[in-house]
Amino acid sequence: MNKPALRKLLSDQRARIAPETRGLSRPTGSGRRAQGLSQLQVDQLLNRADGTYHRLESGSYPNPPVDLLRDVAVLYGMTEQQWSSLCRYARGEDPPCPLYATSGHQVPCAWGEAVQAVTQPAYVTDASWNLLACNQPLHDLFDSGKAPANTMRWMLLDGREQLTDWETAWAPFVMPQLQGALAHRPDDQVLRQIEREVRADPVARPLYEAGGASIHSDGDERPIRHATAGPGWVTMCVAQPMAAPGSRFMILLFRPGARRTPAPSGMLQAP
Repeated sequence: MNKPALRKLLSDQRARIAPETRGLSRPTGSGRRAQGLSQLQVDQLLNRADGTYHRLESGSYPNPPVDLLRDVAVLYGMTEQQWSSLCRYARGEDPPCPLYATSGHQVPCAWGEAVQAVTQPAYVTDASWNLLACNQPLHDLFDSGKAPANTMRWMLLDGREQLTDWETAWAPFVMPQLQGALAHRPDDQVLRQIEREVRADPVARPLYEAGGASIHSDGDERPIRHATAGPGWVTMCVAQPMAAPGSRFMILLFRPGARRTPAPSGMLQAP
């Protein structure tokens, strides 16, 4: 627990909310009156016992429950980044899930510019793997000359002819990503529909039910047939826009050749 950072975050957020906007009145009488809600008013709004919020903001509540943190974050209208900070300061861990169901489906426009600045195939998808932005080198990768609307569906169902050794080099690593995403976002209707399609496919179903442990592809190298360059390999570099949990920024480092050529190995680290 980082008590000073927690106190600063919560007190600043509490000061932003006028009691009148929540159907409450400002305390009257003598003494100094801070801006915004009082700590007791927060307890009232959250339907918690008196003193609960004081313990949280003061840092005297060890390992506070996630549901309390979530209620406070929603009351204060925190962003996903602030929600992450709250969980880290109060519990020393990342949030178990996004604060809002809609998070991950909108990404700052600057990421579209970032994609266009990359010379290798690059794209941004939302939390449902819907394509939000991509560059021309990505379009050039596909037989149709156009990138698919949903990259998860393409990898699991529509793109098998281009994904070399799909059953062994792709499916066992992508299937768990779908399962992991649904565990994190069980109400995502786009991903749930893809799951139904996978389960209805006689080839994909047994591979999906076999499960697996891979939940991200960062640094993975896999074989693929480029629409114009022919057989080759892609190394996947993955990043996540901080404002949109579940979204991803992908760069595909393509190297032509039927035989595998070693990708850069090891880890970057400061001297």
